[in-house]
Amino acid sequence: MVLVVEVPYSFNFDLTRVSKAFFREIMRITYDYNMHRRMGEAVRHLIEKFRIREITGLDLSEAIQLVEDLIEIHIKNAMNRERFESASRKALLLPHCSRKYLDSRCKARFDPEIPSYFCSHCSSDCLIHQATLLGEKRGYDVYILPGGSCIKKILSKGKYNAVVGVACGMEINMAEKILNQLGIAGQAVPLIRNGCANTRFSIESLRDIL
Repeated sequence: MVLVVEVPYSFNFDLTRVSKAFFREIMRITYDYNMHRRMGEAVRHLIEKFRIREITGLDLSEAIQLVEDLIEIHIKNAMNRERFESASRKALLLPHCSRKYLDSRCKARFDPEIPSYFCSHCSSDCLIHQATLLGEKRGYDVYILPGGSCIKKILSKGKYNAVVGVACGMEINMAEKILNQLGIAGQAVPLIRNGCANTRFSIESLRDIL
């Protein structure tokens, strides 16, 4: 899946304090044979079991939307995995808002022709630095995107046939039509904290997807 920022969630969330067991449960539900029939029940059970509303401050409808999107992402990842693994040219799209610094302290180079930032590896504890190293080591072309409008241009120009994107669940689901139009296999890593700055994703999840 792909990063798109045209219509983000109307609410902010932070799952960084939620137990890792929650994300393991998401994966289990994804592969549950009766998952589709039991989706509503399973989502509400997860929200209650892991105290998602209390930890995040979300109301019930927001929590349901968030958890349903996380499950949907894993379902689509599983459906596209075989085609993704057989692809020869892959791109990794990262959100610029996960950089450690969003001001001049970040030394990333910006190319307006693409447009994309390119990491200069100025901070070893920067999440984007870590993700860029991981992607490049595995043969991906890595882009750090300021927004979603350049995605189609990047994927078309680069002649990619597979992509890994990092974004919030709603943005990932919205981007599916772009990949379908281009015939590109996608895999997604959802943000665990959204917003305009200091967003977070799991580097372990990214490593597994790549």
